[in-house]
Order: sequence, then structure tokens, then C-alpha cells
Amino acid sequence: MTAAVTRRSRRPRGMTAHIVLVLAVLISVFPFVWTIVMATNTTQDIYKSPPKLTFGSQLLENVRHVLDTIDFFGSMLNTLVVATVTTVLVLFVDSLAAFAFAKFDFPGRKVLFAMLVGFMMLPLQLAVLPQFILMSDLGWVGTLKALIPPALANAFGIFWLRQYIENGVPDELLDAARIDGAGFFRQYWNIVLPMIKPALSFLAIYAFVGAWNDYIWPLVVLTDPGHLTLQVALAQLHVGHTTDYSMVMAGVLMASVPLVVVFTIFARGFIAGATEGAVQGS
Repeated sequence: MTAAVTRRSRRPRGMTAHIVLVLAVLISVFPFVWTIVMATNTTQDIYKSPPKLTFGSQLLENVRHVLDTIDFFGSMLNTLVVATVTTVLVLFVDSLAAFAFAKFDFPGRKVLFAMLVGFMMLPLQLAVLPQFILMSDLGWVGTLKALIPPALANAFGIFWLRQYIENGVPDELLDAARIDGAGFFRQYWNIVLPMIKPALSFLAIYAFVGAWNDYIWPLVVLTDPGHLTLQVALAQLHVGHTTDYSMVMAGVLMASVPLVVVFTIFARGFIAGATEGAVQGS
């Protein structure tokens, strides 16, 4: 009798949780659906009151306007190169630094890590001027390589991986590797990296999306129209006294496709790694 009552009492709570989750999913998906609706209609349809909420037939026409207005695929290639190189280097640099912070005791470690956490609280705009002066001294202003170095020492990435390594990589395993003669990089490559794949997958998504969506720094440092990144190029769709929002949304929709692909690839690795760890832990 008690078990039956307990099951009945759990059903309303389970139903409430499902309703909340469904509402959360709908709220999260709605902006993307609304983007598709605007991209497939005309600007006049968007301005209607109430606005048109169904998909239209103007997507190809809006895409053609985007391609006629900006060098979309050239800008996408620039952004893809920058985002890919940035992501790979962020994973390498941040994981090395995180491994050192998590498992090695060196002078000033706590002070340096406290400074790192403090840097996470500073607005990124404060670094624009010093970074521009540095890129100017290097002669990189106007080139794509000027976009990569400022993103490498990612404070959040180092903090995230440090916490993961500290809790997820046993000290006994590293001690055994040292007894067998493994040095720092051997431990890092053969032991740490395989064990932190879920954390690396999450950081890869975070770094790629950040590099792909970056607007302020590319706008400041890129002076060559042939080297524009996608976000800066999309901003050029806002021309004149009136804006064709259907064309702008078509460009935004096209720019979102690579992000969906990257998220799908790395999210699978993140979920698979987390599930594997849970199964091994049980």
C-alpha cells in the first residue's frame, strides 16, 4: 500500500518536471524557428501586425540577395580558418596550463591561479587597445593571424580544465607513470588527454562558438575588405536608411549552419565521454 501511494505521489512531480522541460525546450528553440520564419518571408511580412508566423517561399531569393551584397563564402572561409586554428590551439595551450595548475606544485601557483580567476571577471573590451598596439608592433594588423593570439590563453578554459583534471585524474596514476619514467609531456599526452575528452569536447564547442561569433576584435583589427570575418561581413547587410531584415536573417541562418554541425560533432563526444565515465564509475 505504501509503495503504491509513493508511486502515485511521484507521478505529479514527474509530470510537472516534464512540462517544465518541454516549456524550456520550446523557449530555447523559438528564436531559431523565428529566424527561419523571417528568412523565408519578406520584410513586409515581418512588419505586418500581427507578424506572419508561418514559413514563406522567399528563402532562395533572400539568400541570393545576401550573396550579391557581401562575399559570404569568402568571409565564411576566413572565419572557419580562424575558428578552427583558435580552437585547436586553445585546447592545447589551456590543457597544458590546466595540467600544470592541477597536478604540479610550483612557486606562485596559487597567486597565478587567483590572478587568472580575477581576469575572468574583467570585460574583454579592456584588452582591445593593448592587443591592437601589440598586433601593430608585430605588423599583423589587417591580417587574419591577428585574431588568433588574443584567444589562446582562455581564462575560462584553463579554469574549467583545471577543475576537471584535479578531480578526474587520479594522483596515483600519475605517480605510477613517473615511476615508469614518464615525463611531463608523456603524462600529459598518454594519461591526461584521454581522461579529459568530455571536458575538451565542451571547451572545443565553447572556443569555436566564441571565435565564430567574435565581432568587436575583428571589426577593430581587420582593415582589408578581403579578410573580413563572417560577423563583420554580415554587419554590412545593414546599409542605407532601411534594412531588409529578411535578407539579414537569411545571412544569419546561413552563418548558423556550421555552428550546428560543430555542436553536433563535439556534443556527441561530450555525452559519450561523460556516459562512459559514469558506467566505469558504477
